Amino acid sequence: MRLWILLAAALPALAQYDLVIANGRVMDPESGLDAVRNVGVTVGKIKAISAGPLKGKEMFDARGLVVSPGFIDLHSHGQDDANYRYKARDGVTTALEMEVGVWPVDPWYKAREGKALINFGATSGHIPARMAVMKDTGTFLPRDNSVNRASSAAEEREILARVREGLDQGALGIGMGIAYFPKVSREEILGLFRLGGERKTPVYVHMRNPGPVEPGVVDSLQEVIGDAAVTGAPLHIVHITSMAFRQTELALGMVDGARKRGLDVTTECYPYTAGMTQLESAIFDPGWQERIGVTYGDLQWVATGERLTEETFRKYRAQGGPVVIHSIPEAMVRMALAHPGVMVASDGWLVDGKGHPRAAGTYSRVLARYVREQNALPLMEALRRMTLLPADRLGFASKGRLKVGADADITVFDPVRVADKATYDNPAQYAEGIPFVVVNGVPVVRGGQLRTDVFPGRGLRR
Repeated sequence: MRLWILLAAALPALAQYDLVIANGRVMDPESGLDAVRNVGVTVGKIKAISAGPLKGKEMFDARGLVVSPGFIDLHSHGQDDANYRYKARDGVTTALEMEVGVWPVDPWYKAREGKALINFGATSGHIPARMAVMKDTGTFLPRDNSVNRASSAAEEREILARVREGLDQGALGIGMGIAYFPKVSREEILGLFRLGGERKTPVYVHMRNPGPVEPGVVDSLQEVIGDAAVTGAPLHIVHITSMAFRQTELALGMVDGARKRGLDVTTECYPYTAGMTQLESAIFDPGWQERIGVTYGDLQWVATGERLTEETFRKYRAQGGPVVIHSIPEAMVRMALAHPGVMVASDGWLVDGKGHPRAAGTYSRVLARYVREQNALPLMEALRRMTLLPADRLGFASKGRLKVGADADITVFDPVRVADKATYDNPAQYAEGIPFVVVNGVPVVRGGQLRTDVFPGRGLRR
């Protein structure tokens, strides 16, 4: 027996792995491991985590660097090759479209299979399904037919059927943007929650109304928490700070209260004081200044970078396009990031290099600004919000952790140098200080440089 124990201990050192990440500070939020270790990877899986040396066909010396599970972005609208590259350079190994979702589901997945740098996936989206049924002329978000009127009973049944079909095809849950449909009935929303409860799948929801003006964020939270309570559907509330603004502490208290009473409710935030959405959307219907608590000058037109006036607001709203909304107090960002139950998610996308800096810098910004510079949360806790908590929300036991048998999605970064470079004026800038990123065992960033010859990303389904 003693000889067998000695042989078993020696096996990792004797084996040769496809890839070895050597001498790094391995940090695993699930086990709490924080020590110098060597990680051996073979056929896309972690096969060894050893204090002793390992041999690999490819070796990466991570001395002085942190070795972490790959970051998981639950709220990534940028679902194309260009956006995946910015994600990889920001340490993200899995980027998911969970708020808006997609419909139809199967063609969306098939269009990306074998062509993705990182892992991808999506919910079955209420927004695109409702737009299709009601023949809305919007593209990414609704702008007319599904905005201006309530759905009929027949349309509600068809919308629900399409969302159900997406779940049948393996979508990762139900995506919902109540705020973009001001005429949508509470019964229609409840019906979608019932579907989530029946399938035991989470509903990822952009709530109905933001801010303090009634009916505001408190009413919105009561609606979705109540729907979750009566249907049993797991609930994930997206970007809590850009819905609650100065009421973030109150909103987080409501989420905590629901969880303490046994409800499966989670939430997320991004590390920025501005949001972004389409100017033509219902978010900017009359009364938006009071609801959001901003004025024309707090809006920044993405295409030009200019701050808006009443005149340019009307011009660009008729035209349609993305606008940055400077609306979130910095103190509320810090509060949300310091809260132990709040995940990190970007809500980002770039189109032709234009958009919001969160698409390229969310994760490096958390590590640089809020961990290293401001000490708003410890490094291990930040990693937990970016890896383990999202994986657990998804029900993926093989992601978001560093352990033998887990998927080899790994991010290696320099805790001293990691930094976001993206800005509101120039968002298309890669993060720095993340020299090595592995997706399913394949390095996609090596020496700080993106690889263009590999596509190891896989479509994740329920």
